[in-house]
Amino acid sequence: MSTSTAPQPPADSRPTTCAGTDEPASPASPARQLGGRFARLPALAGREFLPIGLFARLPLAMLTLGTLTLATSVAGSYAVGGAAAGAVGIGSAVGAPVLGWLADRLGQRPVLLVSAVLNVVAVLAVIAAAYVISGVHNVGAAWGVIAAALAAGLSCPQVGPLARVRWMALTAESRRAGISSDLDVALSYESTADELTFVLGPALVGVLASLLAPWVPLALAAALTLTLVPAFAVHRTHAAVPRRAAAGTREGTESARTAGSGSAGTRAGSRLAGLAAVALPVLAMVCMGTFFGSTQAALSAFAAGFATSEAAGLLYAVMGISSAGAAISVAYWPAGFPVAVRWVTGAAAMAGLSALLFLPTDGWGMVLVLLVLGLPVGPVMVTVFAIGGLVAPAGRLATVMTALASGIVAGTALGSSVGGQLAQEGGHQAAFHVTAAAAAALFALGAVAAVVVRSRKRTAQAS
Repeated sequence: MSTSTAPQPPADSRPTTCAGTDEPASPASPARQLGGRFARLPALAGREFLPIGLFARLPLAMLTLGTLTLATSVAGSYAVGGAAAGAVGIGSAVGAPVLGWLADRLGQRPVLLVSAVLNVVAVLAVIAAAYVISGVHNVGAAWGVIAAALAAGLSCPQVGPLARVRWMALTAESRRAGISSDLDVALSYESTADELTFVLGPALVGVLASLLAPWVPLALAAALTLTLVPAFAVHRTHAAVPRRAAAGTREGTESARTAGSGSAGTRAGSRLAGLAAVALPVLAMVCMGTFFGSTQAALSAFAAGFATSEAAGLLYAVMGISSAGAAISVAYWPAGFPVAVRWVTGAAAMAGLSALLFLPTDGWGMVLVLLVLGLPVGPVMVTVFAIGGLVAPAGRLATVMTALASGIVAGTALGSSVGGQLAQEGGHQAAFHVTAAAAAALFALGAVAAVVVRSRKRTAQAS
């Protein structure tokens, strides 16, 4: 990633330190020279941060399917199960940016600790309410499950987005030294971690629910939240991220210095331009989620034609595996390949390769197509998160990162709904039209984002 397009470091972020020491992590440290690029990550954050951050996000990956499985199994109703799972998605889409805003204002540690406790209580309430249904079989009990599922989604700790915020702060020193690849490495790792957990999470739910009991996956998710999220919350890396209050003080001072240099209309126009710049990556993540959701719906219809609809999960996992591998590769891409160009190029590849989805007539053909289609997906996700960090207003980085995550959730729900309806009426190929349209919209947004990034670069150079 070029230094001109890397997310700007917080003005008061602390110098990056090596794990377990107070010494600055030199860009030319032995870890970088001897261990490769990914060896730099434990040098920046500490070895324990990587596994904690990875597994602390696993409960979110288990929550939707775990709620669906439990409610459907205990209540004996697909309608109740689907409504409860949908409530989890809605709650997460709404709650994520709220938790991010609070983290910007109050700091990550207190927000994560409180949300972890609230989420555990909500998940246990889902389990309890589900078994109440089995005893009374009435509509009121079903609404109890849905309400508890909504609370679980609202309170779910946003480990992934907040981890990205920490990496942006931790790599500030190396970016000031002209080494922008550290952030590329960190964001590619984060996207791969997301992909892995969202493949592992549903698989774990299926295994535990079938071998033990349908409540076990949610109980495990609650236990992981109660133990790993606090460990992530109190990890020393949280101190690298400044709170918005401090940033706001600096902004106020700077505004006082330049009060006479621009009209109120100019400042209002600048704020609107900033909001529009943030809206671009958020809308891109909505498109990405729509791409995912419609693909899932289409694959369910496709798999039902030669096996069972449950096989769609296995087919979809193929795209997740290639996407994760490609996301890791971003760490090794040349610095002269700027993020705006990456977005446009990757989205163009997604749009072009989406045409292949209409060709397969059997499972193995679809496996090959999905394997290839997943290759640009991971890099585009890494790039959009990087763009989000670039355009985020001072002191609102966590808000923007969680808004990006909620955009994926909302888009997935939209894509599943529209794609499912089209698949019901016209088969899997009708649903794949939504997938192709989402990729094309992602390309169009990337073209606009390239103009915005170029404009911000010129403004920064002029000032």
